[in-house]
Amino acid sequence: MDTVAVLVLGLSCLLLFSIWRQNSGRRKLPPGPTPFPIIGNILQVDIKDITKSLTSLSKVYGPVFTLYFGMKPTVVLYGYEAVKEALIDHGEEFSGRGSFPLADKVSKGLGLVFTNGHRWKEMRRFALMTLRNFGMGKRSIEERVQEEARCLVEELRKTKGSPCDPTFILACAPCNVICSIVFQNRFDYKDQNFLNLMEKLNENVEILSSPWIQIYNLFPSLIDYIPGSHKTILKNADYMNSYILDKVKEHEESLDVNNPRDFIDCFLIKKKQDNHKEPSEFTNERLTVVAFDLFGAGTETTSTTLRYALLLLMKYPHVTAKVKEEIDHVIGRHRSPCMQDRSKMPYTDAVIHEIQRYINLLPMNLPHTVTRDIKFRGYLIPKGTTVVTSLTSVLHDHKEFPNPETFDPGHFLDKSGNFKNSDYFMPFSSGKRMCAGEGLARMELFLFLTTILQNFKLKALVDPQDLETSPVVNGFISVPPPYQLCFLPV
Repeated sequence: MDTVAVLVLGLSCLLLFSIWRQNSGRRKLPPGPTPFPIIGNILQVDIKDITKSLTSLSKVYGPVFTLYFGMKPTVVLYGYEAVKEALIDHGEEFSGRGSFPLADKVSKGLGLVFTNGHRWKEMRRFALMTLRNFGMGKRSIEERVQEEARCLVEELRKTKGSPCDPTFILACAPCNVICSIVFQNRFDYKDQNFLNLMEKLNENVEILSSPWIQIYNLFPSLIDYIPGSHKTILKNADYMNSYILDKVKEHEESLDVNNPRDFIDCFLIKKKQDNHKEPSEFTNERLTVVAFDLFGAGTETTSTTLRYALLLLMKYPHVTAKVKEEIDHVIGRHRSPCMQDRSKMPYTDAVIHEIQRYINLLPMNLPHTVTRDIKFRGYLIPKGTTVVTSLTSVLHDHKEFPNPETFDPGHFLDKSGNFKNSDYFMPFSSGKRMCAGEGLARMELFLFLTTILQNFKLKALVDPQDLETSPVVNGFISVPPPYQLCFLPV
């Protein structure tokens, strides 16, 4: 048999196996469009704007439907009721982390974000306890954020009111807060190591949100052998992991078990305590990946939200004027904002909530997976099935938020102008897998934004009406379009 015949026979067998596997698996799963062999429904979905495709498909198949990305089924949950029922009412069953092949390669199943089972529970418990001990939600971390807000203001003053792209400066501030928790010390904004870390982190997030990565995640074993931007992500991750590992080694040499200085010290102390356990979850390799997760998750999401926030505040100057009025009334010009101020500033609180709702930072959330076979709304979802929860469908729900495509702080205000919370506010997800750093992120957004507006007038380089706010990419996260502005001291 010649080579061509073998190739044709092999492809035919693969095609038949794909058809059989998809047909046998679809019988009890929720409905969905008929997948093509091997590639699944990828041609029926706009990979440049998957969220738009999910909206269209939900109108045909309802709030629970199945898509095939490649040969594996993914159950999509669309709308508040379906998402809440899964993540909260059946939180344990939907608490698994779904496969994200590129992230899995980076984390090697060792970190906080992309792990499962006992390992995930133990690492999350330790991380939350340690962050709490270092004051997450308490005075000590608030003071760190206030200090960083003052450093941010000084850095913005150096622009002398000239046009600047705020991307880097806005990333430095939340990154330094995380660095002070993980590494003990913050960095100077001109520190070359800091510049390198920030550059690689920013580059990775932009690549992760590109259509190419959606393709990579469908066929990771094949694409490993061809060049592409996914190689850059792995190279950047190796650089950051190597930097963190050097910090871990420095900490080992100067460790005082009776006086932990930061997250790394606490982990190393726990490692010593668990030394007799075999196998122990607390190893240097695992510490490096967990620190990398904290570093990445605690920097880019907050900095992107801040970047989007300034763009929206320039776009809607009447909103900014009302926030400034509230700042002047409650805080004044001569002291730093603090978290106690937030309860007296309902409009500012509503604006920050509306920014997070409107920008829809993580449109499809991170993928979940079911931890056991579960009957959900009449369908059997087998253990290990990937589940996508559309946060867009919750944050942009028409019934809860009238005109959801419009930026309107009134979505979070009652008729008397008091702040009004909403169960639909899920920018940090919900349930057992919700963001562990939600408290810190909300603190940073309030303190950084109020401090900036207390000290500067934001001046756009074009007419505010001409500012574009649609994301340039919205795969992994929604990335705002690039822009420049002037920070004019007040």
